[in-house]
Amino acid sequence: MKIDNSLPLEYSTEENRLKILGFWIFLGAEIALFSTLFATYFTLVDRTGNGPAGSEIFELSPVLIETIVLLTSSFTIGLGIHAMRLGNKKAMMGFFIVTLLLGATFLAVEVFEFIHYVHIGAGLQTSAFTSILLTTLGTHGAHVTVGFFWGLFIVLQVKKRGITPQTANKAFIYSLYWHFLDVVWIFIFSFIYLKGMM
Repeated sequence: MKIDNSLPLEYSTEENRLKILGFWIFLGAEIALFSTLFATYFTLVDRTGNGPAGSEIFELSPVLIETIVLLTSSFTIGLGIHAMRLGNKKAMMGFFIVTLLLGATFLAVEVFEFIHYVHIGAGLQTSAFTSILLTTLGTHGAHVTVGFFWGLFIVLQVKKRGITPQTANKAFIYSLYWHFLDVVWIFIFSFIYLKGMM
């Protein structure tokens, strides 16, 4: 395996560069998935039937907590990648662990939010609106859950093997995934929650 020391460690081999390219292609498919969910949401947003509308069920405080926590986690994962590039294993692992804790906090608030929705009668079968709302939020939440466990495995690998071209590549690809989830959340926050509260 030929290593190019002029490039960042995560790009230092041809295999690593191909893996990153492949992941960008995967993210293209993820964009298509979430675009479809958003298009369906905008089609069904006013089809509330006898159920509540967004303005009746959305509450600003949990959504703000989710937003602040997730955007902060995007910053900490960036610091983790910076520490990785400096070869600082301890700092990298620390920032990744903080990212995971923030991700877990986001998920806890989202679970509370879902329980609240079901409790007030906004379940999957209440209306077309609540169905696509919960499907969109749930799909994003499922991605964050996968990201949590994925990040946990990366921390364990870095702890065991150190910062190598392979672990750096995995960590960098993971950071792309985490940033992508944050971008999707910004769209959810802006076009589902804020628009729905108006």
